[in-house]
Amino acid sequence: MVTLSDVAKEANVSKMTVSRAINHPEQVTPELQALVEKAMKKLNYQPNSIARALVNNRTNVIKFVTLEDIDTTEPYYMNLLFGVARGLKADGYAIQLVTNIDQIQKGNADGYIITGARECNYPIFDELKKPFIFFGETSNSYDFVDTDNRYGTSVATKYALERGYQNAVFIGIDVKEGFEYAREYGYLASMQERNLEPQIFRAGNHSHLAEKLIDEQIEKIKPNTCFICASDRLAIGVCRALARLNKKMPEDYGVIGFDGVFLDQVANPQLTTVKQQIFKMGDILAKLILEKIKQSGSAQGQTYVKPELVVRGTTK
Repeated sequence: MVTLSDVAKEANVSKMTVSRAINHPEQVTPELQALVEKAMKKLNYQPNSIARALVNNRTNVIKFVTLEDIDTTEPYYMNLLFGVARGLKADGYAIQLVTNIDQIQKGNADGYIITGARECNYPIFDELKKPFIFFGETSNSYDFVDTDNRYGTSVATKYALERGYQNAVFIGIDVKEGFEYAREYGYLASMQERNLEPQIFRAGNHSHLAEKLIDEQIEKIKPNTCFICASDRLAIGVCRALARLNKKMPEDYGVIGFDGVFLDQVANPQLTTVKQQIFKMGDILAKLILEKIKQSGSAQGQTYVKPELVVRGTTK
């Protein structure tokens, strides 16, 4: 079994230097740090994460706090959690899931990853004594990681118009949230660039509500239109209504969703969608919260991850 002494001998430094390089890298020079890491890699030395936590007075636990209902029919949060777990694994950290806002400060943790927050919750977060970072754009100056929602709907709208659809209609989610405003803005900006008149409808984020909306509005929407939807759920409802009304898709009507985590693949036909990089965002969240802990709570900024347009059977 490789020991700290073996690493020190290989790197030709003292055991104290190796210990500092592992537990307090800010106390050694970059050259010494590189020397110790090279020796550790050569000898395949794995530091004891429990011992490291004791040395640094840490728990090696990150609380993943979700303040919204998790829909178990879609693997959205599962992908996010796996991404976070992968990012934390390298530093020997574990995740503790918290779904009750009253439980946030109960027990010990080194930091928090928070999702589903609302402005009314901000005073609670301001009282947290340990570093935290949000998943999802906030209206405050907090650190966060989120999909570049504006970019996503902008790309979708431009693609639809480039494919020959003469018009694009936006079907938004009827909520007053930052991500919805951003998705709507991306659509509006792309329409304005081409001097086209925008047309926006909103519904609750359920496929049957989107289906009902299309039933009510289809006579006002001319053929050769693409529906840019703020979620895959809405997009599936639109597709269902178009099929039932015997509308030709994708020839006369196109549909583009947003999310790309599950529903887009089980839809028939498979859905063209703006795919969020959920796993990647989880990994980024983990790295940023660990960095924030190492830097004693220093701000990490606001990170936007560009989604990817995945073209399938619901567009030309």
